[in-house]
Amino acid sequence: MSNKTFGEMISSLRKERNMTQNDLAEKMNVTDKAVSKWERNLSCPDVNSIPKLAEILGVSVEELINAQTKQDKGQIDDIINIALIGVGLAMGICIVVTSILKQIDTNSAITMLGIGMSCLAIYLLKNKNV
Repeated sequence: MSNKTFGEMISSLRKERNMTQNDLAEKMNVTDKAVSKWERNLSCPDVNSIPKLAEILGVSVEELINAQTKQDKGQIDDIINIALIGVGLAMGICIVVTSILKQIDTNSAITMLGIGMSCLAIYLLKNKNV
């Protein structure tokens, strides 16, 4: 279960116990819509209810928390990747536009090009093993 998201883990554990979303919802004192959102990673259960959820699903609190931590790390990595690509592209566009308008000197253009290329290189190296 180590490669599953928090929601996927809840869903698979619930199904292993032959429970419907409604069954889990009743045991957790929430709506089946809340359970559906958990399983689709659109929301998470309240932190105070994690021990009860772990007990119902027959796993330790640590297992549930680890799944959530991995999911959060994945989301942070996605944001970093988007930022690296965005900065690289923005620098390139800025150089082209300011060159056309003759509003940039060579040193500034080279500096901006270096920043953009560095961001794209970091992105490529960071994701080399993916």
